[in-house]
Amino acid sequence: MTPTVYIIDDDRMARESLKWLIESASLAVKEFQSGLDFLEQVTTSMPGCILLDVRMPDINGMELHTQLKLREIELPVIIVTGHADVAMAVRAMKAGAYDLIEKPYSDSLMLELVQRAIDADSKNRRDKSYIRDIKSRAEQLTPREKEVMQFVINSTQNKIISAELGISIKTVELHRANLMNKMQAKTSTELVRLALMAKL
Repeated sequence: MTPTVYIIDDDRMARESLKWLIESASLAVKEFQSGLDFLEQVTTSMPGCILLDVRMPDINGMELHTQLKLREIELPVIIVTGHADVAMAVRAMKAGAYDLIEKPYSDSLMLELVQRAIDADSKNRRDKSYIRDIKSRAEQLTPREKEVMQFVINSTQNKIISAELGISIKTVELHRANLMNKMQAKTSTELVRLALMAKL
């Protein structure tokens, strides 16, 4: 799917102005006049970022942001407000907003923020895909290979693994070779890195 900038604002003129600006940078745009409209259509598979107005009648920007978090929608959210204050900025950032921009804003700053947010979303999706791949590899391990992997991750020597599990050193070596092959790890250090990334 093409990364898209989702503009959520009840002010039609504000939406059209932002749409024109974003499209001038050759980026895809979708407009929504309310947070509820957006919630009806959003899915976790939609890449891009959100430009979210704070003051809207049906559900305000902060409430919508909370709903997105509850639904595990991780699109970066740029809060757009004409009434910014320190408390609102702090609340937005603590709630996990990507950034906050106050009206009137510089076109160049807005485009820079949007591009950074899209790049951050792309990286997050790549990382999640890679972690899913690591977990898929781990699921191919036998129960014994999983046991041996935990020892390897903790830098335990083969002879100690052998004694702990009551199996021969040659059997440990075989399990170790098999799990390294299945995990696509060339070294113990690489195996540790994969295990930490995927929280195995």
